[in-house]
Amino acid sequence: MVRQRSIFSFFLVLLATFLISCSGPGVAVAPPTYTAVQLEKIQAYVPEIQAVRNRSQELTTLIKRGDWINVRNFIHGPMTEARLNLTYVTSNLLPNDQPKARQITRDLFNDLVKLDKATSAGNPLVALNQSQAVFAEIDKFFDLLPNTSSEAEAS
Repeated sequence: MVRQRSIFSFFLVLLATFLISCSGPGVAVAPPTYTAVQLEKIQAYVPEIQAVRNRSQELTTLIKRGDWINVRNFIHGPMTEARLNLTYVTSNLLPNDQPKARQITRDLFNDLVKLDKATSAGNPLVALNQSQAVFAEIDKFFDLLPNTSSEAEAS
């Protein structure tokens, strides 16, 4: 009986040694990062989006004046182009950020539709609120963008 326990213990030690030697440290997966091409594509569109964002006061002034024709021109011109640029940028974001970016772009579109309806109805209060919502969506989108100054230094 003692001899059987010794042999059994010996095999357990061999099995444990084998299992420990076969297992290695886990492979560390680097977090996803932006490639130089992705950063370049993103940076191609950011100035155009930022230019529209910087014109928020202009839209507010047009709404307060009741200049509905120019408000609609602004919505269907620069704002729609900015929305299109957001769509182009979305495909170059990290995979984890793309669903958030798509949702922000959808919300922006819905806010633009509401702003257009308020403009058609000549309702300055709703139009002002919707214009603020539109620019808030753009700000949320900018939060998803990579900080290119630190990314460029790391490369």
